[in-house]
Amino acid sequence: MTVTTAEAEKILADSFAPWVRDLALAVVETGDRHAVLRLPWSGRLAREGGAMSGQALMAAADTATVIAVSAARGGYGPMTTVQQSTTFQRAVQDADVLLTARVTKLGRRLAFTDITMTAEGGEEVVAQGTTVYAFPG
Repeated sequence: MTVTTAEAEKILADSFAPWVRDLALAVVETGDRHAVLRLPWSGRLAREGGAMSGQALMAAADTATVIAVSAARGGYGPMTTVQQSTTFQRAVQDADVLLTARVTKLGRRLAFTDITMTAEGGEEVVAQGTTVYAFPG
């Protein structure tokens, strides 16, 4: 009952603010309890020194979580971030970032996820995070 990559792309197009869509995220893969998104490198997302900004990485991680939770629930529905934590481990320069969000617990009111970020073509983790989402009602 997971969402397809095409359905996930539609969620990205229809359910996010324009500035999030400006990140140009692309859905690479979806599964029963995970999603992989690509954040393309852009000088517009770089901070002083040329590394991709933490704000861009955190926004992308939060967005990847929505897609992973939607996949786990079998479709998109209203949800709210109630907690997000990110640990940055190394800078990313001139490389796209792959974000893998995995739902570790899916309840009736809350979903918990782990997010791993790697530079495309590399194996070393550039950042890791956790996110908790709440469902209304």
